[in-house]
Amino acid sequence: MVVVLDTVNGPQRPRHPEKANRPDQPVMRKPDWIRVKAPVSKGYGETHGIVRAHGLHTVCEEAGCPNIGECWEKKHATMMIMGETCTRACAFCNVKTGIPAPLDPDEPARAAEATATLGLAHVVVTSVDRDDLPDGGAAHFAAVIRAIRARAPQSTIEVLTPDFLRKPGAAATVVAAKPDVFNHNLETVPSLYLTVRPGARYFNSIRLLQQVKEIDPSMFTKSGIMVGLGETRNEILQVMDDLRAADVDFLTIGQYLQPTRKHHPVARFLPPDEFKSLETIAYAKGFLMVSASPLTRSSHHAGDDFRRLQAARAERR
Repeated sequence: MVVVLDTVNGPQRPRHPEKANRPDQPVMRKPDWIRVKAPVSKGYGETHGIVRAHGLHTVCEEAGCPNIGECWEKKHATMMIMGETCTRACAFCNVKTGIPAPLDPDEPARAAEATATLGLAHVVVTSVDRDDLPDGGAAHFAAVIRAIRARAPQSTIEVLTPDFLRKPGAAATVVAAKPDVFNHNLETVPSLYLTVRPGARYFNSIRLLQQVKEIDPSMFTKSGIMVGLGETRNEILQVMDDLRAADVDFLTIGQYLQPTRKHHPVARFLPPDEFKSLETIAYAKGFLMVSASPLTRSSHHAGDDFRRLQAARAERR
């Protein structure tokens, strides 16, 4: 389990103040297929050092990703821009909630330098939600993309953006910077939004992904959901249909893991064969790429998946 208190930045205070007084939720024992090894490799240590040296945050650490050992051993780290404090309070997420600091104008250059230092062929850039900013941080995303293009032109770029709720023109700003993949996760099914993702709106997220394709039909779009939050199988299939109606290319499906007792509980651990079944159905619905497994996460194997995505599009032409 991840600790609820933030003991790094000043005195002890709740990492999730909105959850601090909630009753503890039950924690289910993880099945064998969920367990991963502790990150102790030399490569992990080197990646950790590079991230720290450039003053960057990663979603790998902030969200407690179970794949951090595997990815960082290969020097694959997902950068989290615009700080480590989110303006939302999603029931599933372990990223710190609160009032964010002002944007750092030097962050794009540091992100680009870290991309070059790590030697990334494919870099994933995500962020916290920044509802406090007029554009939700879209211009900052664009600045990071442009900086990486200038410093590491060999790298392909994938962005995993927030929903930019009520921020007109935000999608167009990011798309104009020409990332190779535009990813925005739906996270869960519509019926669970009010309890799991209360600050977001399901159809706004669908519309965001649709807008990207309307602006640039050649841009790859991607989205992901977690399962085991209490959704039904039919609801998962409906999400697939909604994403295909928005012409989304790539779908990821992974098991939800409860960060602390204050977070939304796990309703069920889906076995690997059920993920395989969902993957088969998703391909039948027309997705170019599908990644579905208990440990699937948006940026896990993102570089390899991008090359497969390109090949799948080429085969259909």
